Amino acid sequence: MPIIAARRYTEGKAHPGELALTGVAAPEATLPRGCFDWIGLADPTAQEIELVARQFALHPLAVEDALNPRQLPKVDIYGHQLFVVARTAMMSETDDTIAYGQTAVFLGERFIVTVRLGSARAHTDLRRALEADSEHLAEGADYVLHAVLDFIVDGYLPIADQFEGVAHAIEEAAVDQFPDPSTIRRIFRLRRELRRFERIIGPMEELTLRLAEADLPVIDPSARIWFRDVLDHVRRAMARMEGLKETLAATVETAGLLEQHRQGVITRQLAAWAAILAVPTAIAGIYGMNFDYLPELHWHWGYPMVWGLIILICGGLLWRFRRIGWL
Repeated sequence: MPIIAARRYTEGKAHPGELALTGVAAPEATLPRGCFDWIGLADPTAQEIELVARQFALHPLAVEDALNPRQLPKVDIYGHQLFVVARTAMMSETDDTIAYGQTAVFLGERFIVTVRLGSARAHTDLRRALEADSEHLAEGADYVLHAVLDFIVDGYLPIADQFEGVAHAIEEAAVDQFPDPSTIRRIFRLRRELRRFERIIGPMEELTLRLAEADLPVIDPSARIWFRDVLDHVRRAMARMEGLKETLAATVETAGLLEQHRQGVITRQLAAWAAILAVPTAIAGIYGMNFDYLPELHWHWGYPMVWGLIILICGGLLWRFRRIGWL
C-alpha cells in the first residue's frame, strides 16, 4: 500500500510507531486537544484511498477529485473539512519541458491527509524537518498544510532559475547574430511552456489568497500569516515567469531589429559599390561601341583622359560614401 507515513502527533511530538489504518470511522472529538494525525499517500488506488476516506469521513466528491490528476488548484469546503488541490512542477531532465504533478490535501480539525499524484518530490524531508520543529508543529494540522504548500511553491523556483539561465544565454547570443532556426524553435517551445505554467499554476495565487484572507473552517485566524507568506512566494514565482515570457518575446523582436540593421548595412554597402562600379562600366560601355567617329576616339590623350575621369569620379564617390557611413 503506497502509504508513505501515517503518524499521530501530540503537542508537536510524534507518537512512536505508525498509526494503524483500520478503515473504521473515528470521531475527531475522541482525540485530545493538540493532537492530530498526518497521513501521507503517493499514487494510491481507489481502493487504497477509500480505506483512508472511511476512517476520516472524507467526502466522496473530494476523494474523486483527489484521484483525478488534471485538477486545477482550488479550495473546497465540505462541512467542517477543507479540500485543497495544489499543482506541483519540476523541470524535465531531458529537455526544456515542465513535468506537472498534483497534491491533494484533506484537512480536518484533528487530521491532515496528503495525496500525491505524479510528483517526484516526496514529503519525507519536509516531515522530518517539521518533526524537528515541535514548536511550530504543535500549532496543528493547518500549519502542516501551510508547510506542504510552501514546499510545493518552493519547487517552482528551480524552474524559474533554469528558464532564466536559458533565456539569458539566448538573449546574449541574439545580440551577436540572428538566432538560427533551432534556437527560434527552442524560444517558441519555452514560451509555450511558460504559457502552460501560467495556465496550470496560476490558480495557486487565488488558492493561497483565499487561505490567507478568507474565514475558512479548521484554519485558525492566527495561521493566516503563514499562508500570506506562501502567497508572496507564489506571486514572486509568477512574476518571474511573466518576466521570462516577456524576455523571450523581446529577444525575438530585438534579434529581428538587429538583423534588419545588419541587412541594411550590407544593402547600403552593396549599393555604394554598385554606384562606384557603374561609373567605369558606363564609360567603358560608351567607348566600347563600334563606331568610327566617336569623339576623342583617335585623340592621343583620350585613353589617359578616360582613366583619369574614371578614377576621379570613383574616388569622389568612395570619399562621399565613406563620409556618410555607407562604406
